[in-house]
Amino acid sequence: MNIDGLIEIHTAADIEKTLDRIEEAARQAHIWIAQQSSDPMKFLRSVKFEKRGFHPITHHKLNLIEQVNQTWTYAVALYATKFLLERHPDADGFHLAPGAIACQELDIMSIKKGLVGAETFAATSPDSNSKIKKDIKKMKEKGTLYQYRYVFFTSPTHPHTERQTKLEKDCPGVEVWSLEI
Repeated sequence: MNIDGLIEIHTAADIEKTLDRIEEAARQAHIWIAQQSSDPMKFLRSVKFEKRGFHPITHHKLNLIEQVNQTWTYAVALYATKFLLERHPDADGFHLAPGAIACQELDIMSIKKGLVGAETFAATSPDSNSKIKKDIKKMKEKGTLYQYRYVFFTSPTHPHTERQTKLEKDCPGVEVWSLEI
């Protein structure tokens, strides 16, 4: 990962290496959780307000709630990139900047300019906070900039990796996929 938070992925091994970093951060948080007292309010206060968690990639300290959110943000972007590497071997790899990182216009962009663009998210439901609608709209607006456009998500309401054609209404050229993670 470079200073802007951009991750460059060329191979499945790059993905596995990055997923290993995410798992190590989760392991560190899990160890802290296992050592906590039985006072439920004190525990929840620590989870919310204290820097007891770890960024899934850089491992810098942050609150545990943010670690949970960032973990799934990165995980879905990496699983989507694995899918895209297989589907678009001519993309020369991908740049990932999932979530609120402003260094890139989309969560995933092919290194080969204009070939592939994608948005990704994790949510309890794709309709939560209208996330699916917002991402589809964003990708629809990128129609002339990318030959292939995608929205990927993971959600317990869609537990398998499969194309979600029912969610693609009114957005020709944008494929929507749920991912099993």
